[in-house]
Amino acid sequence: MSDNRQQAVNKSVKKLVLVVFAMFGFGFALVPLYDVFCEITGLNGKTSGEAAQVSTAGIDESREVTVQFISHLAKGIPWKFEPMVREIKVHPGEMKVVKFYALNQSERDIIGQAVPSVSPGQAAIYFQKIECFCFNHQPLNAQQDVEMALQFYIDPELPKDINMLTLSYTLYDITAQVDS
Repeated sequence: MSDNRQQAVNKSVKKLVLVVFAMFGFGFALVPLYDVFCEITGLNGKTSGEAAQVSTAGIDESREVTVQFISHLAKGIPWKFEPMVREIKVHPGEMKVVKFYALNQSERDIIGQAVPSVSPGQAAIYFQKIECFCFNHQPLNAQQDVEMALQFYIDPELPKDINMLTLSYTLYDITAQVDS
């Protein structure tokens, strides 16, 4: 093979290796970038992991929004986890408290973490959690049960065309991550 051809092949190989590393780095950075994007825009129903400030805008009694509560268990967590109320009606700006029930059905202690999601996604920035069990780890001993509170309000700035929200929690077993 001529020297020119060998140099061209070497240059192409170097470019391809660089592209592979760049793609790997970009793929690795996508998850945190996506989380930041969702937090800023409220897309994908991600809610803030921090307590909201109590609104002083007042209650909009001319509107009523239905809030549905759904719970899911991540694969492998032997808990019972469910909302104690499946649906409530709330006026934007009105403070509400609902409870979720959790039971560790296993013979070992487990630490759970609930991750919230709001649907439709654009409503997530208007769903304000004042106090939420999702802010903290939830350690439960074997066969222990607990009622966990969620205090929230819907921001009165919620677009008028949204009259129903669904708050979904997925519960994960994070025992291994916390114990490490």
